[in-house]
Amino acid sequence: MIRILIWILLLSNIVFFAAMQWGPQLLGGTVVVEAPLNADKMRLLDPAQVLPPEKTKASVGASAAIPANMQAAPDPATPSADISKVAVCLEWGEFSDAELASITAVLSPLELGGKLSTSQIIHTIGYWAYIPPLKDKAAIDAKIEQLKARGVTEYFVVQETGIWMNAISLGVFKTQETAQNFLGTLRSKGVRSAQVGQRNSKLKVSILKFTEVDTATEDKLIEIQKDFSSTALNKVSCGLTR
Repeated sequence: MIRILIWILLLSNIVFFAAMQWGPQLLGGTVVVEAPLNADKMRLLDPAQVLPPEKTKASVGASAAIPANMQAAPDPATPSADISKVAVCLEWGEFSDAELASITAVLSPLELGGKLSTSQIIHTIGYWAYIPPLKDKAAIDAKIEQLKARGVTEYFVVQETGIWMNAISLGVFKTQETAQNFLGTLRSKGVRSAQVGQRNSKLKVSILKFTEVDTATEDKLIEIQKDFSSTALNKVSCGLTR
């Protein structure tokens, strides 16, 4: 009985393998083909419809989280105006009448035209170096000879009636400091009787004003000012010149 069952199983296997190997040919060459998919009904899905919300947000955030130092820098702002053409206003002074004539000639090649103007200031108090009043004309003449012998050539005798009549003025100054410096020069020449004092007098000086000049002109003025060291060249607001 067992042998019969073994032969039945063996024959079943042989039939099964034969059907798998030569089945189509035995069926007359007919091949069963599955129906194609509906391609016209296919569509792509958005990642948000497939991925969990956490993964979708992470993928979007990753594209935005670019380090700041790797981001494209904006183009530098274009200057609105050439810095060399920025207008400035200046004041330069103070000048005596003689100094004003000299500086005017020096500035002439710059052709400043209406950009240059002059104003005058009158100081009512100044300082002077002087030799005290002498008693008569003979004493005055003798003192003048002494001054000339010591190289002092600029002076004048006060002839106005008053306490200073017959005094000899050796120079008038805007500040006490400059008067004292001049007195030191006189002492080095051997003029021992000279003194410095305050004098109620009117001293007229001039101020040069430069309106809206460019920086190139300003640089030239700074260079020229070095030859007039007793004066000051200052930048001022264009609406606040004296």
